[in-house]
Amino acid sequence: MKLIFQYIRRHICIFLISTMFLTLEAFADLLQPTFMSYIVDRGVQNADVRKILSYGVIMLCIVLLGAVSAVMRNIFASRTSQAIGKELRRDMYHHVQTLSLENIDRLQPASIITRITNDVAQIQDFINGIMRIMFKAPVTCVGAIILIIFQTPRQAPVMILIILTVAVLILGNVKIGYPRFGKVQNKLDRLNGVTREFLTSVRVVKAFNAESEESEKFNTASYELAAASTEALQVMAVFFPLINLSVNLGIVILLWISKNQDSSQIGKLMASINYMTQVLFSVTMISNIINVAVRAMASSRRIQEVLDEKPAQAVPEHPLEPEIHGDICFEHVSFAYANAGKDALHDIDFHIKPGETIGIIGPTGSGKTTLINLILGFYDAREGRILIDGCDVRQIDKKWLRNAIAVAPQKALLFSGTIRENLLWGNSKATDEDLQRAARIACADFIQKTELGYDTVLGQGGVNLSGGQKQRLSLARALLRNPRILILDDCTSALDAETETAVLRGLRGLTGSMTILLISQRISTVRKADRILCLDQGEMKGFGTHEELLASCPLYRDIYDSQIGGDNRGR
Repeated sequence: MKLIFQYIRRHICIFLISTMFLTLEAFADLLQPTFMSYIVDRGVQNADVRKILSYGVIMLCIVLLGAVSAVMRNIFASRTSQAIGKELRRDMYHHVQTLSLENIDRLQPASIITRITNDVAQIQDFINGIMRIMFKAPVTCVGAIILIIFQTPRQAPVMILIILTVAVLILGNVKIGYPRFGKVQNKLDRLNGVTREFLTSVRVVKAFNAESEESEKFNTASYELAAASTEALQVMAVFFPLINLSVNLGIVILLWISKNQDSSQIGKLMASINYMTQVLFSVTMISNIINVAVRAMASSRRIQEVLDEKPAQAVPEHPLEPEIHGDICFEHVSFAYANAGKDALHDIDFHIKPGETIGIIGPTGSGKTTLINLILGFYDAREGRILIDGCDVRQIDKKWLRNAIAVAPQKALLFSGTIRENLLWGNSKATDEDLQRAARIACADFIQKTELGYDTVLGQGGVNLSGGQKQRLSLARALLRNPRILILDDCTSALDAETETAVLRGLRGLTGSMTILLISQRISTVRKADRILCLDQGEMKGFGTHEELLASCPLYRDIYDSQIGGDNRGR
């Protein structure tokens, strides 16, 4: 709850104004039964029309005051809860952006999404409830009890017994319900994860007619969420009726005690019954808010976990901003992912000179992409050092480093918007001539063949483009950055041989102006690189020219023979 009140303090003025109107509303509600008793005991009993009218006018003014106060506190409560929800989502989103990939892997994207959306909504509901009901209910409840005791002192023991009983029931509700609502949010994480996985892989699912398997996974997650929700709501189902029963029994006892009430005091009896009804309503509202509070506490804990998450990568006290030319050196680097059973990279040692084109090849799972992630500073090496132009990657300012690097991934990631907007991610200040040059090198000539050219609107993820077209746009976006280090992570895998040859020819024209790391599964893609790094199961098997590796690296030779054939080695 500390997190919630921390954000409430940011809006303390509006919060206090809302509380003021809420107090006026509660005050108006408490006065109405008293003036009703005056009308009955002082006006109706004595047939005094003047008092009936005067008390009636006062009651009308009190009702108007209560109505205006209710409208105002609703306005302020809604504004404050929405503002706090917006700030929570903003702060979480910005904090997540500062975390490293290791943190994201541990928290899991589906869980982060649930916390930013559903958990924040739970806190919004709680804050709105506090400002609309939570403060009013205790004020009304305590005020009604005091007025009952003041008007009918004999009923004080009954009121004390009711208060103690209700307090015990509410505390039991909180203690039993809190862990169950936390479990509900965790099950919601699981359901969101299953849904997200299906939606991002829907084409593969349909291609393999795996809808039934995915439906079964979804049904299991949905059933677990329903079971957890049912278990949590059963707590409310037990305690709510008991609380209502306790207060209603109090009303019955009150009426029993008042059976011999003086007829001249019938108005006070009516007021007491009204106050008992207010007590019942207040206790019910308190119970409802308590249950919302239990959910908010569970959500607050989950949000606090994200905000308390410290970046797994240490931030240097004085980050470096060296002039980057593209010199890359791995010094006996080893790295393992969290909870992995073995190293993803082990004792990798090589040196790349500025302006070189380096091919990186190896079987699936050999560590090619992991090596790239380390260069980008997404993860820190467990052992050894990675130097960029003589500076340890861990000491270089990450924004500075990544401004000098451009990546074209195998899975081209495009965003909703026009082709122009997607390309400008690489360089927001690029001119039309820059766009055309990058597209020409990437062989993205299909852009000109569309009706709107660079203003063609793409669907989410570039759904209206082929795989090869998306890869070429991704490459053009990377080239538009004019980086010192260009990383091409198997970004021509969806291209036909002729188009790939044209793309590689264009890239060779950039030799000397930038260091190029060319990851591929194809010998034909990397063979003309200045040197080639051959990886297998996280270990470096060879590093040299095409001819050198054919002579010295058995793995590279096997890959060559399987793709091109041993009879063609000399060609």
